[in-house]
Amino acid sequence: MSYPRGDAYQERFDALAEGGVDVHGEATFVRAFGPGRVLDAGCGTGRVAVELARHGIEVLGVDVDADMLETARRRAPELRWLLADLATLDLGPEAGTFDVAVLAGNVLLFVVPGTEPSVLDRVAAALRPGGRCVVGFQLRPGGYDLPSLDRHAAAAGLELESRWATWDRLPFDAGGEGSPDYAVSVFVRDGAS
Repeated sequence: MSYPRGDAYQERFDALAEGGVDVHGEATFVRAFGPGRVLDAGCGTGRVAVELARHGIEVLGVDVDADMLETARRRAPELRWLLADLATLDLGPEAGTFDVAVLAGNVLLFVVPGTEPSVLDRVAAALRPGGRCVVGFQLRPGGYDLPSLDRHAAAAGLELESRWATWDRLPFDAGGEGSPDYAVSVFVRDGAS
């Protein structure tokens, strides 16, 4: 019997949690907005989605990796999981809209290079007016960067609301000494009343 890659990935987080590490920073961050419905875009094994659902939030997890979704479905068969590419995601009107979409765990670093604008556009389309898109990723020289994120988000109708250096909301100081190597950006979809 083969050992699914998704299980091995999830076991790393399980071991951290067993050792007392809080592995739910992303979910805690998202919960602070008081959402009723969340799109976990690039959900992987469902770590964030499962934690959000544990707090009574309706969640849809979407990922392009079937192996990761297999693990997610086994861990939480009661949740909704969708195998789809975020760059071409079309949930249709029957899916309704979401209060928050979260792209945690470096999702934008794992998409096919050049599809980042499409990913942000498709995720923004799933949000209600005034809904938030939360994007967290590692800042690496020569990689996808914040100016590109801000430009692509604006083109998708998303306005930057805040930016943090961690999921714990440590301040982001791009020009300071020891500039952050991670950013959590919160965008609001146009159309807020």
